Amino acid sequence: MPTGIFIALFGYLLGSVPFGLILAKLFSSVDPRREGSRNIGATNIFRTAGKTLGILTLVADALKGAIPIWIATQWNLAPHWIALAGLGPCLGHVFPIFLGFKGGKGVATALGVYLVISPVAVLIEFFLFSALVWKWRFISVGSMVSAMTMPILIAFFRSDSLAYIVLSLLIAALILYRHQSNLSRLLEGTEHRWKA
Repeated sequence: MPTGIFIALFGYLLGSVPFGLILAKLFSSVDPRREGSRNIGATNIFRTAGKTLGILTLVADALKGAIPIWIATQWNLAPHWIALAGLGPCLGHVFPIFLGFKGGKGVATALGVYLVISPVAVLIEFFLFSALVWKWRFISVGSMVSAMTMPILIAFFRSDSLAYIVLSLLIAALILYRHQSNLSRLLEGTEHRWKA
C-alpha cells in the first residue's frame, strides 16, 4: 500500500474520533447530540458543556487535521499525497465511521490542516472570521465565509501546488454542505447568536 494512502486512511480514522462527544461524556452530563445544535463540534460543546470543554474540543479537532498532513510532509510525499492526507481527517470528522457517518461540520479539523499548509492564510482568515463574528454574532457566518475564501488564499500563498487548491475547494464544499441547516436558519432569522 502506498504510504500516502496509509496516512490518508489513518487520517480518516483519527478524524472519526468524536473528541467533543468523548469529552462531554467524561466531564459533564451533556450529550451534545441531544442538546443545542445537536452537533459534536467545539461550538456546540462550548454552548452546552462549558467553555473549557469547548476549547479542548477545538484543540483536539484541530489536531486531528494537523497530525496526518504533518506526518505526510515529514515523509516528503508528493503534494497530491499530502493533500489526500489532509482530506482524510476532514472526511472522518464529517462522516465518522464510529458514529454512523453522522459527524461534525469540519471547521476545526480544516483549521488544523490549513495550519500545516499555510499558517499565513490561517492568520488572515482568523481576522476575517473574528470580524464577521464580532459584527453579526453568528459563528456559522464566519465559518462559511472563511471556508469560501480560504481557496483564494491557498491559491495565492501555495500556488506551487494545484493539489492544495483542489484540497481547499473540497474542504470548502464539505463545510458548506454541513452548514445547510445553519443557512436555512439564517434565512428564517432563527440562527443561534454567539454569546461568549
